[in-house]
Amino acid sequence: MNLNQITVPSIDLTKSIPFYEKLGLKLIVKALPHYARFECPDGNATFSIHQVDDLPKGAGIYVYFECEDLDEYVFELKEKGIKFDQEPTDEKWLWREARLKDVDNNQLILFYGGENRLNPPWRIDNETV
Repeated sequence: MNLNQITVPSIDLTKSIPFYEKLGLKLIVKALPHYARFECPDGNATFSIHQVDDLPKGAGIYVYFECEDLDEYVFELKEKGIKFDQEPTDEKWLWREARLKDVDNNQLILFYGGENRLNPPWRIDNETV
């Protein structure tokens, strides 16, 4: 299992995007006003932000772990007594995901994204931005 992406909420992405770019993250998807995704400078991890009207008081962070053999891995975890809220499902954003919560009710997503993880069809060309 490999830690891939953390998604955090934001009230105003037009303020958040420059902040994260200043930290050294490379903007790869810009879908204002609702969403932005960044590539981390080292490794293959990505980080994203999404617009909310109010910041959450409780749960709000989504932690992604990429699994190449997702269905097999979910099966093995279920055999060990792990319960899932969502079985492996093909999602419209071109990833296959299974969802569960940890003991503190944090949302965990096991997924396989393949080529679409870093190169979605809607990826922006930084040369023309």
